[in-house]
Amino acid sequence: MAALDVDAMLTRFRERAAAVKKRPLPPVAGEERQAFIQQAQSDFQDFAIIGDATASIDDGFLVLRVDLRPADQRS
Repeated sequence: MAALDVDAMLTRFRERAAAVKKRPLPPVAGEERQAFIQQAQSDFQDFAIIGDATASIDDGFLVLRVDLRPADQRS
């Protein structure tokens, strides 16, 4: 098995979050449009959270640390 490049993985998640922001709306209306927008918001949030994580491999476990505190409360 190849070694996991954690930094490259986090970079890919940051790129995915940016791509979701640029994703054009398909030509749909009504409920389908709203569902597409909600899915894009969820995708962005998920990708951005992982992209902002600090990663390490501890005892064979991939550990992602995400600071959810407000910016003014971070050390």
